[in-house]
Amino acid sequence: MPFTDEQIERYSRHILLPEMGGAGQRTLLASSAFVVGAGGLGSPALLYLAAAGVGRVGIADGDVVELSNLQRQIIHRTSDLGRNKALSAMQAIRERNLDCAVEVVPERLTAANLREIVRGYDVVLDGSDNFPTRFLVADCCWLEGIPLVSAAVVGFGGQLMAVVPGAGNPCYRCFLPEPPPAGLVPSCQEVGVLGAVAGVMGALQVVEALKVLLGVGDLLDRRLVVYDALDGGFRSAERARNPLCPLCGERPTITALVEYQETPCCAGGRCGG
Repeated sequence: MPFTDEQIERYSRHILLPEMGGAGQRTLLASSAFVVGAGGLGSPALLYLAAAGVGRVGIADGDVVELSNLQRQIIHRTSDLGRNKALSAMQAIRERNLDCAVEVVPERLTAANLREIVRGYDVVLDGSDNFPTRFLVADCCWLEGIPLVSAAVVGFGGQLMAVVPGAGNPCYRCFLPEPPPAGLVPSCQEVGVLGAVAGVMGALQVVEALKVLLGVGDLLDRRLVVYDALDGGFRSAERARNPLCPLCGERPTITALVEYQETPCCAGGRCGG
């Protein structure tokens, strides 16, 4: 289908990229992404997915907008206080790009509903703020064969990785086999977070997700990227598949979704909220 004049102008800077061109932009318009959490990471991620022209975006968040969220959750406004975050984010996206169809899940994700909800999406971006949801989403994406881009932040730092099922790639449990005990890892509620760091990591999630959708560049499917805002540096560490992993190993024992008890912490000592 040919672009409209408005689309040519809107996406002109994408179309100019040799790695994308018109064909790549059409790919994005025909693609879909599901975002878990419309918080500190999900806010910039959703805005950039919509701006890029990803044709279908799903949002899951059962929380409501609170005043303390506005320091970093830039998709929401003061007038959205008390409103469900997924619904607030949907309105913000619709005001920015009508090419982007929005589907919302204004409730908590569970083992009973998640597989059906994410099935059919091309990529999932996880910006959740607790370990149980992170493991639930990561396991689900692996079992459903959906690429996952996971990020997390706390204080002045963040981390990012991609998990692409198959081809000998490591799953999320190869990086972190089980959720750590409650209270072991500090949360943003305890130690704080620089709002702009959430913006950096959420934007990087979208960069990685767009690479997945377009099939360009080297993915972070076997690497972990760590960002330290205080020294302005990025570090990269290799990740490898664990042959004894209960999810992706040679003899997997996890074949269905596992629900852990929720704690106020999140993966790797980071927070997505």
